Amino acid sequence: MQAVDELLAAAEGETGLHDYGEDSFRVGLDRLVRALDEEATLTEIGVGALERLIVGRLVQRLEIEDWYRRHPEIDDEPIEAPLIGLGLPRTGSTALAFLLAEDPEARSLRRFEGSVHCPPPSTVAGPDPRIANAEAEIAMMSELAPRMAALVPSSATGPYECQDLMGLDFKSQYFQAYAHIPSYSHWLMYEADLTSTYRYERRVLKLLQWGAPAKPWRLKCPSHLAYLDALDSAFPDARFVMTHRDPCEVIVSVADVYREVAGMFSADIDLHALGALNVEQWSVAMERAIAFREDGNDHRFYDMDFRAVQRDPLGEVRALYAWLDEPVTEAFEDGMKRWWAEHAATRTPNVHPDPETFGIDLEEVRPRFAAYAGRMSQWTARAT
Repeated sequence: MQAVDELLAAAEGETGLHDYGEDSFRVGLDRLVRALDEEATLTEIGVGALERLIVGRLVQRLEIEDWYRRHPEIDDEPIEAPLIGLGLPRTGSTALAFLLAEDPEARSLRRFEGSVHCPPPSTVAGPDPRIANAEAEIAMMSELAPRMAALVPSSATGPYECQDLMGLDFKSQYFQAYAHIPSYSHWLMYEADLTSTYRYERRVLKLLQWGAPAKPWRLKCPSHLAYLDALDSAFPDARFVMTHRDPCEVIVSVADVYREVAGMFSADIDLHALGALNVEQWSVAMERAIAFREDGNDHRFYDMDFRAVQRDPLGEVRALYAWLDEPVTEAFEDGMKRWWAEHAATRTPNVHPDPETFGIDLEEVRPRFAAYAGRMSQWTARAT
């Protein structure tokens, strides 16, 4: 793994730029590179991929700041009352995000712009070349890890999680999916301050919105659960849609996703460590989310049960929009029907390994989520 100075030099050489904006990203970058160098078991392909990922995040920061330097009016863009999806992974939040992305009166973070933010989409004449690039990436990913397409639906123009935006500050859970980096994982969960992370995410959303009609944002990322205080500092008027499912059904599934990702880049994958990591981080994240809700923020949440969405996806979205006091237009409803028929309704159910594969004892998992289980039934009952 190249040293931090070499990675910075590569990004600056690629762009001819040197201004990264605030230097908050250096803390996470230093910790990430050190963990990858000292703890990870990356293959040769994995080393190249992680170096390219890191340089890519640095390149994006340089280009974002260059656009702001040349067009300071970007900072005047309003980001008002975004709807942010969160919850444990594997709770149907991706399917919900795709349904919400069919609303022509709202704005999702799209995959092709979610990792390559510049130039701002409104400045691109004709077909955006990033779309074809994203399609090629999805095809390559499907070839390297065929199960990923079934585990996590994706499209170049479809909604995308905030992980890459958080990665611009080098405080993002997706880094630990690529490699076993326990020191970084511990720091990210217990020591890192993500205030600057979400402040920079807001900066990028302004850039992506600039020059286009302002529409309410629909964002989504399960890991927001762990950092709601920091997220709230950047988006104090945000509202949240939280998806719910039995944690014992979730935890093996998300460990399975981590295994698929790590298998593309790492050797000697410790499956028991993956299981322990996910039990730890999601149980702690849920404790923090409960505390945030009970600290005067419960009214900002709308709750959706996984099985209810599976039974009646359009009805559940209509109820959500009634809570938002926004209309479900005919175009929106037609789009949701089309997407569900083409994707979710015909999707083959995933078959995951036994919990023991990941060293997970469900009888030990249940007590860690007991407080959540009790509240989940109350929250979803109230939403119906």
